[in-house]
Amino acid sequence: MKLRMGNQKTAALTLVEVVVVIAVLAVLFLFIFPFPEPSAKPKALRIMCINNLKQVGLSFRLWEGDNGDKYPMSISVTNGGTMELAGTNAGMSFLVMSNILSTPRILHCPADTNSSEAQTFAPSLTHQNLSYFVGLDAKETDPQGMLAGDDNFEVGGVPVKSGLLNLVANTPLAWSAARHHFAGNVALADGSVQSYSNAGLTNWLSQTGPATNWLAIP
Repeated sequence: MKLRMGNQKTAALTLVEVVVVIAVLAVLFLFIFPFPEPSAKPKALRIMCINNLKQVGLSFRLWEGDNGDKYPMSISVTNGGTMELAGTNAGMSFLVMSNILSTPRILHCPADTNSSEAQTFAPSLTHQNLSYFVGLDAKETDPQGMLAGDDNFEVGGVPVKSGLLNLVANTPLAWSAARHHFAGNVALADGSVQSYSNAGLTNWLSQTGPATNWLAIP
């Protein structure tokens, strides 16, 4: 007895159909997962920098709350502060807050290509591990005072050097193109972090009036 074969055909895709399916899936993928814009990386780095400064600003405020409403820069070294040292060594004000800061990595802005993260506070923490200045005149009673911020400043087009920087209302201060492209982030004494363009920086400085502003640049 012979078995009778049916006329059913095995369903299969032709090569052309496979190519079409792959092309359609590729188009759908581009719509669902678009390639990042060229500016996405700088924006992400700036957000990371802002988050670091927020932690730095919070640490300053926590330390100030435990030390008579004064920041380290306003307290003598003999009393646990950094008053006599902060101007020549910006890192000292961060070192005294090491227990609150928890990690020195937040003292480095990811967009700063001229410095690198430190893995421990002392003795490895140097100005090469810092991206942020320290505002020596910051006070709890002046909420708009600068506590810390990006240190890539230029005065009259000349990059500032490590050490003390004295600012008055008419100082030709500006951010350099490095890091955030003629802009920067600043942690204020009220706990906020503000992003300033060069115009915003000039406006902030003009509002200080006759007062001087001393910054410790790492």
